[in-house]
Amino acid sequence: MYKISQYSSTFELTKGFFIALLSSGFIYLNYWGFSHPLMNTILGIITLYLLLQEEKKVWFFSGAFIGLFWFWWIALSLQHYGMVWAVPIEIVIIMLSYGVLFWFLAWISEKITALLSVSGTLLPLLLKALGLFILSYIHPFSFDWLKPELMFVESYLGIEKWQYAIILGAIVLSIWKQHFLYLFLILFAYQSNLSTPIEMDDKVKLVTTSTSVQDKWNETLHAAQFETLFEQIDQAIKEHKSLIILPESVFPIFLNHSKTLDRLQEKAKQISIVTGGLYWDGKTPRNSTYIFTDNKVSVANKVVLVPFGESNPLPDFLSDWVNKIFYDGAIDYVASPTVVDYKIDGKIYRNAICFEATSEKLYEGEPKNMIVLSNNGWFTPSIEPTLQKLLLQYYSKKYGTTIYHSVNMSDSYVVKNGRVDH
Repeated sequence: MYKISQYSSTFELTKGFFIALLSSGFIYLNYWGFSHPLMNTILGIITLYLLLQEEKKVWFFSGAFIGLFWFWWIALSLQHYGMVWAVPIEIVIIMLSYGVLFWFLAWISEKITALLSVSGTLLPLLLKALGLFILSYIHPFSFDWLKPELMFVESYLGIEKWQYAIILGAIVLSIWKQHFLYLFLILFAYQSNLSTPIEMDDKVKLVTTSTSVQDKWNETLHAAQFETLFEQIDQAIKEHKSLIILPESVFPIFLNHSKTLDRLQEKAKQISIVTGGLYWDGKTPRNSTYIFTDNKVSVANKVVLVPFGESNPLPDFLSDWVNKIFYDGAIDYVASPTVVDYKIDGKIYRNAICFEATSEKLYEGEPKNMIVLSNNGWFTPSIEPTLQKLLLQYYSKKYGTTIYHSVNMSDSYVVKNGRVDH
């Protein structure tokens, strides 16, 4: 009996691993440059088809390995705080968090089915499908990058909620009726804009920098780093660009208290400049965007802060302890209460800095254009820039937003209608 039990647990773990591997295929195929709509479509459908048929133990293992395959890179940031020893601990916490979340969704399904004394497979299938449908609204520690429908962002199927519901419904019918023909209902979730040509604004220059986290905060290197940035600005002026966009905190100083601000204002007489920098009002630090245009400078502060990286989502008594133990007592950044839009050359842009560009809150009002500044140095080399890009494609499709993304330590690009142009 012990051997049978051991074999059963190993088999369930293997199934969970395999389901998670399939669910992650679209990320790694994109990372390696082999992404294809047909492959992504098949992988996404098979993932959901297999998962919906499984019991809560397989759901736990699937969730745990999805947490691992999708988000292992989060732990890389610990190396910059001299805590390499904590990397495996954080990875285990990530796996357990998503494993328990998936287990709970399956447990609720089984519990409701038992309470209602309903026989057959339809009700548990529907409840599990509902769990997968609402999963993108559940954000552990305010981290909202797990969206199951993201598997279809570069596929022949759509990522709107009604399209995702059709996909889930077709799979549920197919399993319930035990007939693959019902899967053809998925065709109603088809999207047809994969080959639509996109036109880019050739007056905008996106800057990519390659400054490591260590070098970024090394004050002895700032003079050379800043000079390179001004050379980029001068080159953009020579190319007759109207706007240049620099990455997040590319000026890692309180720019509003620096003479560098005056130099940027002088350059802005010839070209509009959007750049990342720190802002200090005498009380609290902020991670901000500086906009130089029309002979004036304005500042847009971050609205959604990175959990643990910039703001601790734990209760105050735990937050203070974590900051003291792990972050040398550093205080949290302060977020702006409202999103900021600004106008350059008659065009309105929504401001976004790194993580917040992947948050639903930043797309309220369906902005037509967004400028995103990022620093991916905390997580490279890893799949983080790839997953970030896929999420920006997701929101670009969903809200019709054209996104201009300037990045440190990974490629910069424009996303329009869900498609990427480097």
